[in-house]
Amino acid sequence: MEEHISQEGKFKYFEKGEGTPIVILHGLMGGLSNFDGVMSYFPEKGYKVVVPELPLYDMPLLNTNIKNLTKYVKEFIDFKSYGQVILVGNSLGGHIGLLTTKLYPEIVKALVITGSSGLYESAMGESYPKRGDYEYIKKKAQDVFYNPEVATQEIIDDVYSVVNDRSKLIRTLSIAKSAIRHNMSKDLPNMQTPTCIIWGRQDEVTPPQVAEDFDKLLPDSELFWIDKCGHAAMMEHPEEFNKVLYAWLEKRKF
Repeated sequence: MEEHISQEGKFKYFEKGEGTPIVILHGLMGGLSNFDGVMSYFPEKGYKVVVPELPLYDMPLLNTNIKNLTKYVKEFIDFKSYGQVILVGNSLGGHIGLLTTKLYPEIVKALVITGSSGLYESAMGESYPKRGDYEYIKKKAQDVFYNPEVATQEIIDDVYSVVNDRSKLIRTLSIAKSAIRHNMSKDLPNMQTPTCIIWGRQDEVTPPQVAEDFDKLLPDSELFWIDKCGHAAMMEHPEEFNKVLYAWLEKRKF
């Protein structure tokens, strides 16, 4: 995958395929490789898959918040002249997707959220361990998934390195706090953008009730469950995630 990472100006991103852009927004704990399944599937179906690297650790601390990450996504989409895109976001990425859709509805053709923050507070605070003990972090990383084996050594090491890098940790917590402040419950009823909600039935970070609340509050949403699945459906069950999403895009003619 590495060979596809491009850098233009301040933007680093992965891009593959031609067609309507599907822009994928990763979460605080997610590198780009979490989306390998989506990246290889949709270019074959006539979409351009794009994963911008969000500048979680690169902004000045005072600017490190969810609103500025949302602005960054808008600048990136404008910079690439994509026009209207399909936004897909997991966890914090879902929250950024929701905020982008609220602030810049003209650039979002459709929104896809999975294990998204934005409604449920402890989702953010709880999943970012502040302690540096490796075994503790390993357990926390495994809890994100229904099947703990999905938490590879690489994922655990990634989390461990963030938690033990003071500058990264401070930024992670700053983003998490700003996400809690940006609760979207009052905004959702006014957001008309078609939204596909894909959720793991065993998600312990953003429990199933959160998905039901998103579905109730959003005017044009559909909710799909993936069983034996935790907080990151596109990592834990990429084939099923792709099938569900593709069927929805086909049905809605995106």
